[in-house]
Formats: sequence, C-alpha cells, structure tokens
Amino acid sequence: MESWLLLFLLGLVFAVDGVGSCNVTYDGRSLIMNGHHKILFSGSIHYPRTTPQMWPSLIAKAKAGGLDVIQTLVFWNLHEPQPGQFDFSGQRDIVRFIKEIQAQGLYACIRIGPFIQGEWSYGGLPFWLHDIPGIVYRSDNEPFKYHMEKFVSKIVSLMKAEKLYASQGGPIILSQIENEYGMVEAAFREKGPPYLHWAAEMAVGLQTGVPWINACNGRRCGETFPGPNSPNKPAIWTENWTSFYQVYGDEPNIRSAEDIAFHVALFIAKKGSYVNYYMYHGGTNFGRTAAAYILTSYYDQAPLDEYGLFRMPKWGHLKELHAAIKLCINPLVSGVHTTMVLGRSQVAFVYRRKLVDCAAFLVNNDTRKTVVVTFQDSLYELPPKSISILPDCKTEAFNTAKVSTQYNTRAAETWQKLDSFEKWEEHKETIPTFEDNSLRANMLLEHMNTTKDNSDYLWYSSMFQNELSDAEFVLNVTSSAHVLHAFVNGAFVGSTHGSFKTKTHTLECKITLSKGTNYISLLSGMVGLPDSGAFLERRVAGINTVRVKGEHEIKDFGSYSWGYQVGLLGEKLQVYTDSGSSKVEWNTYGSSTRHRTLFDAAAGKEPVALNLESIGRYWVSFLTPKGVPSQTRYNVPRSFLKRRGNLLVILEEENGYPLGISIDTVSITKVCGHVSDSHLQPVISWQQQNRTEDKHPGRRPKVQLQCPPGRSISRILFASYGDCENYSIGTCHSFTSLPTIEKACLGKRICSIPVWSKRFGNDPCPGVPKTLLVDAKCT
Repeated sequence: MESWLLLFLLGLVFAVDGVGSCNVTYDGRSLIMNGHHKILFSGSIHYPRTTPQMWPSLIAKAKAGGLDVIQTLVFWNLHEPQPGQFDFSGQRDIVRFIKEIQAQGLYACIRIGPFIQGEWSYGGLPFWLHDIPGIVYRSDNEPFKYHMEKFVSKIVSLMKAEKLYASQGGPIILSQIENEYGMVEAAFREKGPPYLHWAAEMAVGLQTGVPWINACNGRRCGETFPGPNSPNKPAIWTENWTSFYQVYGDEPNIRSAEDIAFHVALFIAKKGSYVNYYMYHGGTNFGRTAAAYILTSYYDQAPLDEYGLFRMPKWGHLKELHAAIKLCINPLVSGVHTTMVLGRSQVAFVYRRKLVDCAAFLVNNDTRKTVVVTFQDSLYELPPKSISILPDCKTEAFNTAKVSTQYNTRAAETWQKLDSFEKWEEHKETIPTFEDNSLRANMLLEHMNTTKDNSDYLWYSSMFQNELSDAEFVLNVTSSAHVLHAFVNGAFVGSTHGSFKTKTHTLECKITLSKGTNYISLLSGMVGLPDSGAFLERRVAGINTVRVKGEHEIKDFGSYSWGYQVGLLGEKLQVYTDSGSSKVEWNTYGSSTRHRTLFDAAAGKEPVALNLESIGRYWVSFLTPKGVPSQTRYNVPRSFLKRRGNLLVILEEENGYPLGISIDTVSITKVCGHVSDSHLQPVISWQQQNRTEDKHPGRRPKVQLQCPPGRSISRILFASYGDCENYSIGTCHSFTSLPTIEKACLGKRICSIPVWSKRFGNDPCPGVPKTLLVDAKCT
C-alpha cells in the first residue's frame, strides 16, 4: 500500500513553570523541549495488546533500541464498554502503562482518537453508539460529538489527575485527536470540515494546546511527504509501517531492515524530525478485539515480535541507525541545509553549523547497482538504494544497506503433547430450533445490530413443511458475515466463509428433507467487526437470502418467520471457565464441537504458545496462497497461566482433530552474523575522528553474536572467513575459521569477532574481499 497524506491533529503540551516540568514548543525544524531542538524516534506499543507484566521489558527493549518516545492508541470500546461504565483495570490500565514509560526515562505520545482504526474491532468505537437515535459517526453530528467529547474529556482529566502531561512533570509530550480523517472527509461533504474544526476547538478547550500539523503515514514518507503545511511546523511521520497487518488467507507481509532504514534516513535528511514506528511491538489481539479478518498475531514482523523477542536484524539495524543520526544532532537541528547533486540518481543532503559541525547524507536512489560518488574530494561507494551517514561530512558511520547486526531464528519447541484420547473430553453445542427462540421476526435480521457485539455468533432458525417423503432439495444461502455453518434437522450440511476482499459468499449444498416439519438452523459468525471507512454505523452483515430449491419450485425464506439466538449456549454458560465448565456434562472423547483438557505451565520463562495446527475456530482450513494456515500458534502470556491444572477449552467449527494440539515454548534458537570487510564498524565505537587509517581491530567490522538470556552458544553450525556465501565455503576460505570462532564463542552468551585476517592466523587469499559468516546454536 502506498503512503498517503492525512491530517494529524497533534497536541503539543505548553508547560508552565514547575518542578520537573518540560516546556514543549516547536518551530519549522523540530519539537523544542526546554529550549532544545530534538530529533525523536518513537515506537508504537499498545498496552492492551500485551500484558502489564510484559510492559517493563518491552519498554526497556525499546529504549535500548534507541527510542525516545512510546506511542499508544487509546481504546474507547475497551474503556467504556457500556455508557458511563469505565474500566481501567489490568491490561486496560493506561495510567500504569504511562507511568512505566516515565519510570524508564522515555516520553509518551497518546493518540486518543477516539476513532483509532488500528485493525481494532469497530475502529475502537463502542458498539452502543450504534443505538443512539440519529447518530452519524465522525461528522458534524450532535449525538456523536456529545459522546466523543465526554470520552476525550475523561481521558484528558485522568492524565491530568495523575500529573502525566509534560507540563506537570509527566512524560506525555504529544497527543492526538481524531485519526486519518483525510481518508473519509470527502464522504461527509459539508458535515466534514465543521466536525474537524469542532474537534480541534474541543481539544484546545481541554488545554492541550492543539494546533494543526499535517503528517504522513505509510512506508515511504521520505519520498512522498511534501512537508508540513506551514514553514513554522516540523515534519512528522506518525506511522512508519515496520511490516503490515495480516488477514486470514494472506501471507505475512515482510519489510526488510534495510528498506525501513533507508526511508527513515531519507526522511531525516529532508528535515524530518519525528519518526514513529508502527508497530515497534505489535503484540496480540486478545479475545474479540481484532477487526474483521485480522489475525490475533499483530505485526509479528515488528522489531519486537508478538512475544516480545528481538526480531533481528530489524531491531539491531535500526538501533545503529538511531545512534548514527544522533551523532549528527547539532548540525541537523541548527545547521544550514543544502542539497548537492552527485550523479544521475545520487544526491547529498548536507547540514553545516557555523564552521565547526557538518553532517551529510549521501543517497543512492539507483535500485540496481553500486556507485562510487565524489563528495568533498573523497570517494564513497554506495550500494544500491542506500544512504550513507557522515556525522562529520568525512567518515561513514552507517549505511542503510549494510547490515552488521546479527540475524536470529525463532523456533517453537514442544513442551507437552495433548495427543491421547484419555486427556480429552467433549461437549456438544446445542443446535437451536425455531421453537427454542423467543426473539423472532418475519425477516432476516442484520447480524451486528442483533448481537450488539455481545457475541460473534448469531443463530438463524426457521421451519417449514414438506409434503414429500425424503425428497432431495438444494439449500442456497448468501451471507455477508464472515462464516456460515448450515444444519438441517440438527445435522451439519455445509460451511462457507468470506475473505477480507470478498465480503459476500454463497453456500449451496444438497439436502434431504423429511415429510412433515423440517428445521433449518444457520450459524452466522463474525471474526471481528469492520474498523474503517465513512459511515461505519451503516455497515451490515449476516445472512442475506435463504432459498430451498426443489425439482419444480424455489422457496424463498427471506420473509418466513425466523427465530434468533445471540451467541452459543456454551458462551452463555461460560464453559471456558472452571465454574462454567463444571455445570455441563462432558463425555469421553469423540467428535463434537467443544473439547476440554487440563495442562500444566511449561517450565522456565520462555513465552508459551498454543499450537492449533488442525483445530480451532480461527479457520485452519482457510489457507494462504502457499497452502498453509495463516496462523497456527496462539500466544498465551505466562501471566494468564497458573503452575498446574490450566483449563483449555477448544471450540471447533470444522470437524478438526484435537489430538494434534500441543503446548509449545517459543525462543531464539539460532543466531547468525554475516559481515564483510566493506561493512562499517559498530556505530557505538564511532567517534568524530577520522578512522580511515586506524588499523585497531576494535574498530573494524565485526560479527557480534548474542543469545537470549538464559542461553549460550553451544555449537557453531557454520563458520567461514573468506568469500563464503549462502552457507557454503568458497574458493577462498581460512581453515582456522571454525576453531577460531569456537574458541571465541562456545559457552558464551555474547561474543564478538572482527573481520580481520590476523585474527584467523593469515590471509587465505590476499587481494580478495573477505566475508565472515558465522551461524551458531543457542541452548
């Protein structure tokens, strides 16, 4: 998806004098904090997509990665599930989250919305808004504005009461009202602009000092963003997508560390001053919080993966980038900016401050070839589509295409197999008939307006008389819900589902009807509500048409009398809880809709995942183009578990097989470094002195390996110093590679080996460029 421009209403908190307060202003170059211009790197971590027990570790890892700010959305439907009933407990405790950010010395940005999109069900809006007479979301509409203002005021008051704004000594330096409104404004016509102005004035009235600043979302804001709409405002990138959200039926969307680094460096080179990574840690869409067709695993390819583990080299490469840009801070924020053409597709962005400080960004936009450019009488080799950062306008500290940090491999290890019949019990979901339902209508009701977001499921039940004996018919059902299961006289007859791109789907199957009364029961299911677009309150879902085709006639059941049941009986009885589970009858294992077992928590501290390769309500049969399920493992935070006797209840919609389920642990099991002698030394060792003639091994390119806490390097799987490529020894290879690496690394959690022939005893092939490739196992 290409980048787009949007109006981002950014709240800058203007401080008053006070102990610990921070005076935040801005000019055309950057935010100014207590009189100091700042280049800020930010990362999105959403508090309800993780757990309070994980917040300290995630924030610490973000800080270690060179971030200055943690950004989060604020989730209206989570905090006000019913009008006037607020919940800020557990994972909803935004105050605790902000205070943890503060405790670790970082700033915070809260995007109140209250419409947030964010692949969150209903865009973060509580569904009870739908039932307010005359309401039109996100427009110049009094009912919506009334409830929106109440919620925003509640959040701002909460932040003020806890003294969390920068003016009070807190960490919040930025806040947002509304979100991505430029994408829908035209649809509201004359009702759009007045609403935006009202939102701005409302925010100003809450004394958050809210001016208009237009910002950029997307992957390539360094190329697509024309700049702020005033020379007195800084350039801000609010969502730099580190990958992209994934929907059921799609493959993961991978974005390389090199590509992210290139576009961040380009944005900064063009006077950008604030970059937020969306997401820095995506986490998990627990419960029913994901939007339509969105996986529970959210932005797993972010620098910190779903489980909070380092996604390398992305995390490490961006850390090096941030450090390199911070070396340029003085000329960037107060120097004179010039642009120099270095070639057909090459350019230099130069910042000079007086006669002392100078920083340069050398850009090669050619995607196919390496070029050599001349800058200030020196030659620089630029790989394809790369930027070299020169903090002193002389020495390269970093190149976006040269990854010197390690790669790692995440793997799951089976802790416990739940593969015996004796471990499982079953409970069959009751299929309601027309007589079982008290809610009835002579029409097919819309799904979402009937369930009120209290369940993903809605039963449609009807009956009719057949005058023939055991006659064959064809059942034809069209639906705009996500999944449909059909039953005739209590027997399953077929299923179908839509997709993220195909909203309406049709089930057509042969059925046999008995003479006399016959029952049709249709289960309509949603996997998340829609989350974007204008007039969200008008969206519809559910069963559209029901027809039974005989040899000579077609019966249209759209106007027949239908009975309705919101949710499954098992939901109502809460059979997934210890108390609810004990209230229903469970039988020995067979073939049913619910399966129950107990399991113990895995030993250790590694993340735990439930492996559902062949079962579960999240569509293991809904395959990607490569023929595999979009998701098979589901994050189970350790704070959700007790040491022994954890109750696991599986709802199975597609006749799956529970004996394939396992409890897994997830960890980093392998680390790899691949560095050539043309790579740069680690930025942490770079100082503003010319190191081109310095032969000290500590300042050479290095392979740096690091296992996660509790693990050490137990085996070197591959090692070669020479011209190795793709894990194969080339014509140039030092035979001391393996023993040298083993001596340096075995038994250690962290080791570092310079790319230097003397380290390996001799030069195996003088004059040939050298590469050091090491692959190691962590146990």
